[in-house]
Amino acid sequence: MKVLHLEENHPTLIKGLQALGFKNDTAYTDSLAEILAKINQYEGLIIRSKFPIDEDFLARAKKLKFIGRVGAGLENIDVKAVESRNIHLLNAPEGNRNAVGEHALGMLLSLMNRLKAGHASIKSGRWDREGHRGWELFGRTVGIIGYGNTGKSFAKRISGFDVKTLCYDILDNVGDQYAKQVDWKTLQAECEIISLHIPQTPLTRGMIDKKFIAGMGHAFWLLNTARGSAVITEDLVAGLQSQKIMGAGLDVLEYETRSFSSIFNEKKLPPALQYLIEAENILLSPHVAGWTGESHVKLAATIIGKVKKLFF
Repeated sequence: MKVLHLEENHPTLIKGLQALGFKNDTAYTDSLAEILAKINQYEGLIIRSKFPIDEDFLARAKKLKFIGRVGAGLENIDVKAVESRNIHLLNAPEGNRNAVGEHALGMLLSLMNRLKAGHASIKSGRWDREGHRGWELFGRTVGIIGYGNTGKSFAKRISGFDVKTLCYDILDNVGDQYAKQVDWKTLQAECEIISLHIPQTPLTRGMIDKKFIAGMGHAFWLLNTARGSAVITEDLVAGLQSQKIMGAGLDVLEYETRSFSSIFNEKKLPPALQYLIEAENILLSPHVAGWTGESHVKLAATIIGKVKKLFF
């Protein structure tokens, strides 16, 4: 069978598929029109997030038997259309869960210890100890929204700090020894830290808004290593300005392109984005929470393993 790779991944992915007997072609620089013109030749497709895999795409992919999404999110794929054609959809949330869990924890510790502001202060020639007094994690209540692969990874890593960890999920009975599952009202009433680990769906789009922020029982820190669409940035800024939100660690932003390649898509940045860039209590990273050297290999290995299980 022939497999078309739309984006570059770790070399072990192509090597692993070759070892299984697949013929691999790459189309890293091809336009969507060029890909649509030849997709009917392929039984397999390997993607990240560059192009939408929609009804029009799938109608042209006459031979397609499987799609390998090198990552977790499926928002660029018409899942129902894929399933209706009996095409196997393989993603790899296991591949970068450790990386995301560690990144979220790193962001939280940096925010609570005011490391960004302290570093900037020293660079400017000031030595301000009192102005950079931080907070401890010990004894706080952490809330995780979305308790799947990355949510569980974050809960496990934060468990060593003697915190109380609660989780909320649309699925029942997902809690474990690291987090107690609670309802939405309890999560908002008790938590001082909120970490998002949810996919992009109609339910999660705009989840963190004025209503959510106002409904929190405590001032809180916010972490988002999931999808930028989950947070309404203007409402986040209002929460920061009112000090209801103590600080935020954001690996993702609603201003990202579909392929997560940039937020700098306009000559003049939106005011809310400009505020985040300049604020001392905001920590930004360029959608790299799951982008470690180790996860690069693990994501490839996960897809290879699932393809092997599917066909052999």
